[in-house]
Amino acid sequence: MSSSPGASTGERAAAPAGERPPVGALVEVVDLVKHFPITRGVILQRRIGAVRAVDGVSFEVRRGETLGIVGETGCGKSTTAKLIMRLLDPTSGQVRFDGRDITRLKGAPLKAMRRDMQMIFQDPYSSLNPRKTVGSIIGDPFAIHGLERGRAQRKRAVQALMETVGLNPEHYNRYPHEFSGGQRQRIGVARALALRPKLLIADEPVSALDVSIQAQVLNLLRDLQARFGLTLVFIAHDLSVVRHMCDRVAVMYLGKIVEIGPSDALYRFPRHPYTGALLSAVPVADPARARERRALVSGDVPSPANPPPACRFHTRCPKVRERCRTDEPALAPKGSGTEAACHFPLTEQEVARMHVVTGPVRPA
Repeated sequence: MSSSPGASTGERAAAPAGERPPVGALVEVVDLVKHFPITRGVILQRRIGAVRAVDGVSFEVRRGETLGIVGETGCGKSTTAKLIMRLLDPTSGQVRFDGRDITRLKGAPLKAMRRDMQMIFQDPYSSLNPRKTVGSIIGDPFAIHGLERGRAQRKRAVQALMETVGLNPEHYNRYPHEFSGGQRQRIGVARALALRPKLLIADEPVSALDVSIQAQVLNLLRDLQARFGLTLVFIAHDLSVVRHMCDRVAVMYLGKIVEIGPSDALYRFPRHPYTGALLSAVPVADPARARERRALVSGDVPSPANPPPACRFHTRCPKVRERCRTDEPALAPKGSGTEAACHFPLTEQEVARMHVVTGPVRPA
């Protein structure tokens, strides 16, 4: 049996292992905004405000790289992913995919575009239809896009996908409840790979799994990325996981990106106080270091319906000054390829006092 999913459809060939992907940006996000209206009344609903889930986000995802997006719950990570996927329509801004603005696509052009971008969802239990067999779940993309028309041909393609992600092809007719959490997430990965996408968005793909299973799924994603030349957007809370997986990292706070840069530079020398506090909070295995004083962020996250003016982090920042309350900082280069939105970025001495965990980003 061939282990190359969908090979009989004549789809684009996978990039050979070790081959460098084409350079340039595959995805360009330009001043992306998503506001959810707050209304009052049952029949005559009146808009009284808006939740600013994503509020002017710009970044790019380069071909073949893994971009990590991190931040506290409610900062806008998943909403940004859904906007890129066009699962949500933006309030304003642009998403350019492969040089094409996709924010206004509808109908057949949108359907065709979605063959090139797929998503792995956070919860492997609720993201699979319990009334469908695994063969039907993984084979649905073929049916929706008119590929693998024959039943036998589709079964062969689905079983090849199952084998690719480490599932037993003989379990084709089983239902999701007959699989463990890790196996269910592999089913989700196989479904996302069916159409050979260029872009794969993984929205906290291991947060619902046991720790013993997380490494297996993460290693699977890395292997598949190398094998098929995927571009990956990886969303997570766990900074250690992001450190293991990502080439670059974007840190979000209250709907905005406050820092973005190469993993090596960002983990060794964070420039934004919020990034430094996040990295300082990462647990360490060394008991001696575990007793060190950590730089904790005080206070609660403000409401995205009424964010603070100017720098949104100023209500919790240990370095706040008057300028932070009146002048919104823009993302600007801070050295080593890192950009941060901060008027008074961290110094090396301040990073050292915060006990940020440094060291190699990728395992040897």
